[in-house]
Amino acid sequence: MADSASIQKAVKDALVLADNQIDVLFNNAAFGQPGAVEDLSREVLKFQFETNVFGTHELTNLLIPIMRKQGHGRIIYNSSVLGLVAMTYRGAYNASKFALEGLADTLRLELHGSNISVSLIEPGPILSNFRQNSFALYKKNIAAADSFHKGTYKAMEERLQKEGAAVPFTLPAKAVTDKVVHAVESDCPKIRYYVTFPTYLFAFLKRILPNSWLDNLLRRV
Repeated sequence: MADSASIQKAVKDALVLADNQIDVLFNNAAFGQPGAVEDLSREVLKFQFETNVFGTHELTNLLIPIMRKQGHGRIIYNSSVLGLVAMTYRGAYNASKFALEGLADTLRLELHGSNISVSLIEPGPILSNFRQNSFALYKKNIAAADSFHKGTYKAMEERLQKEGAAVPFTLPAKAVTDKVVHAVESDCPKIRYYVTFPTYLFAFLKRILPNSWLDNLLRRV
């Protein structure tokens, strides 16, 4: 998704295979760059956005005219609980998902009356290779030995290398696909689909807690 040429080629190929009709777009391209905000270079942060935001945005914009022409469509974004609240040492990923949420919310308002719906999936801890990929990027892009945060990084490294579920309430990928199916098939798709318990919890706490209380809680997660 960081390569514009590959995105454009994929759209052209998909239109040929689908006889020029695209009913559903599920935006699921993303990775997570770990590291403290002060340890993220401009280049590293930019690359995080190239895939998670800019590539997704380009692909969506290429397909909207197709959906407008055919008179219907479903656009689904795979966001994150970290698009609702920020957690430490995930600043690049937090920022990309907050940006994605803003684009999706705005697009939904602008597509009103077009018969094109926009939904956000809000997962949380899901079994995948996400942590393994994040650890590789951490080793490549973060100078941990020279960082003020090097002591904290040790615990983060252990979590990223842990096999299986690293945190409670982790669900299999099917928990996400079930929500995607509803967003595709429902006559009235939801704007947001929460998936795991942490997503439901933090969405609720964000509504009711003072910001300082929520910060105290998030620092301990």
